Amino acid sequence: MTIVEPTITPLIVPVSLDAENAADFRACAALNRQICDELVGLPDLAPDAEEMLPGWQDETDALHRGFVARIGDEIVGMITLYLALEAEAHAIEFDLLVPRAHWGRGIENALLARAEAEARTHGRNVLQTWSMHRPMEAERMLVPRTGWGRVPATPLSDLVESDGYVLEQVERNSEYDLHGDPEPLREALTAATAFAGADYRLVEWDMPTPPELRAGFAAVLARLSTDAPSGDMDFAEESWDADRVVRREARILSAGQAVSVAAVQHVPTGELVAYNELVIAADRTGVTDQYGTLVSKDHRGHRLGTIVKCANLLRWRELMPRATVVSTFNAEENRPMLSINEAIGFVPVSYAGAWQKKI
Repeated sequence: MTIVEPTITPLIVPVSLDAENAADFRACAALNRQICDELVGLPDLAPDAEEMLPGWQDETDALHRGFVARIGDEIVGMITLYLALEAEAHAIEFDLLVPRAHWGRGIENALLARAEAEARTHGRNVLQTWSMHRPMEAERMLVPRTGWGRVPATPLSDLVESDGYVLEQVERNSEYDLHGDPEPLREALTAATAFAGADYRLVEWDMPTPPELRAGFAAVLARLSTDAPSGDMDFAEESWDADRVVRREARILSAGQAVSVAAVQHVPTGELVAYNELVIAADRTGVTDQYGTLVSKDHRGHRLGTIVKCANLLRWRELMPRATVVSTFNAEENRPMLSINEAIGFVPVSYAGAWQKKI
């Protein structure tokens, strides 16, 4: 293909999706879904515009930025960037969105350079991005620095590798069939509850979180940024309190999403020490995302991960009978969580590579 120099302009964040200037924002969401479909056949891995907009509008806890590449009037690619606002945050995360039809024309190189320029503008010295991969073997397989998992090389992985990025980690994307036999969930939940004993009790709720649980939920959400396996990816410890929980939930609910939370409370201390979140878009017939599952380090070994996963899946089947599958990502080195998934019926459908470059 002929190398071209695209025109790159900032992505406008509209006040609403009905606004006159909302077309590019809608196009960004559509392009993201198109690329997920092209790369791994799973368009629902990307959020729709309704899910995206509240997070982009609220800059209290994080910043979102985007840029649109055009040749003439045609959109040929985009890049979206995410910046955590914690004082110790060093990284800028981005998604490079160039469809197959325009790859190889230099558009991806121009947008990659824009990401690095934005990192410097915001005083960040680490860039991070994720590549998507089908579950297949290829002539050239890539192994991350963790040593866990492997993924086939793709045009995006070739691009970032040539620009100095390092493959730090591989994540497995698994799906659970919500219309399958629930008996394995019930059996696993019964056994895990008995194993955990009387010091732990299950707590469940629909978002918004009850006021009396917000501070405890904030504490366990904060641990996800530090306790979950992340290889050598430079993630800042997130600062959470009850007010941030309220802000987060307002963004999620304003997009028409529904959320179920299953948590485990440590009875002697009253602390929430494990949780699982299931989230679905306004279309209740689509794919459910598992936003997070975590067991606090001090309480591992009591099968609390099995409790929150199984309890929430059983609850979700009742709450969302038209939902199809649950999609989740786990680090390949997170063998305890993957073992739970495999035992209750999750199957691998794609993989993600976590890439990092320090500047």
